[in-house]
Amino acid sequence: MRKIIVDASLVVKWFITEEYSNLALEIRDRFVNGQLELFAPSLLQYEVLNALKYSNLFSLDNLVDAVTSLENYGIIQVPLNGDYTQKTLKLAVDHNISIYDAAYIGLTDVLGICAYSADKKLVDTVNKDYSNKFFFITTLDETNESKEEEIEKKDREVE
Repeated sequence: MRKIIVDASLVVKWFITEEYSNLALEIRDRFVNGQLELFAPSLLQYEVLNALKYSNLFSLDNLVDAVTSLENYGIIQVPLNGDYTQKTLKLAVDHNISIYDAAYIGLTDVLGICAYSADKKLVDTVNKDYSNKFFFITTLDETNESKEEEIEKKDREVE
């Protein structure tokens, strides 16, 4: 099964209809149907709920429903610790991005799998160093799947 990391900007589009929501929902549906395994930093729920709250589209009951949905999806959430913390902090400083954003990108190094985002500005910011690991949502295709397989093969060779 194909494994990918999803960031909050992508997951928010499961709940709010906006540009690229159709692609985000396709990822969600492939996950629900067992075609994808999804990973994220353990901060995913906080970020998604915060975005939903500040969209002013969700009542308290709607937010409770959203967090219940997120919990039920079963996205594998990885806590920030050890080597992952070091990579995240270095990324944040080196690329002048938030710790939150760096956590998704750092996870690509820790898990050896690719990440997808709906935040084009963030993808462009780290493109120089992460063009083969951190992708904009529109690029979830066979080309990236091949890149992901190459990354996984290299990681197995290192071990």
